[in-house]
Amino acid sequence: MVIGFIGSGNIGGTVARLAVNAGHSVVLSNSRGPETLADLVAELGPNARAATAEEAGRAGDIVVVSVPFGVHTKVPVEPLAGKIVIDTNNYYHERDGRYPDIDEGRQTDSGALADHLGTARVVKAFNTIYYVDLGEHGLPAGDPARRALPIAGDDLDAKRVVAELLDEFGFDAVDAGALAEGWRFQRDKPAYGPRLTASELREALAKA
Repeated sequence: MVIGFIGSGNIGGTVARLAVNAGHSVVLSNSRGPETLADLVAELGPNARAATAEEAGRAGDIVVVSVPFGVHTKVPVEPLAGKIVIDTNNYYHERDGRYPDIDEGRQTDSGALADHLGTARVVKAFNTIYYVDLGEHGLPAGDPARRALPIAGDDLDAKRVVAELLDEFGFDAVDAGALAEGWRFQRDKPAYGPRLTASELREALAKA
């Protein structure tokens, strides 16, 4: 697959490395311009290139959005129409400002991105793990110590594709349900942060 990246910082860059190692091609973008990604592109090799956010969105079979939540409304809409979009974001009010609908439980961060994007098939993933651990904790399928990561989304096929991608990266995927259930693994919830197996992660999601 070609995976587009809108945001290529710690999490985005790490997912891009995992994707290239798994045999995919990546198109990277950030808010500062393609030329600022030259070092990362050189590190990742011939299956990576830099572009604008709009170009990365158009190029990707899947698009990873990894920008601060506070700028989620700047993510281009039209290039992502109908596509699988992986949302790695977390809402931190100290950084992003206050969003009363999220603070009061009427909305989730990924739900807000989905509302902005319209027809994109948003799957929440990669938000519960430190980027260094994401690059280092992958294990083969069947390993009893394999780490699990939660996903949530409204489109079953999109979640299947994302779960397969996690498996390629060395992680089990645990489906938390619809996108609105993404609150179960947001900041300060039991599933946010710790290294958990699939059974342990299901218990943590249930405790939220």
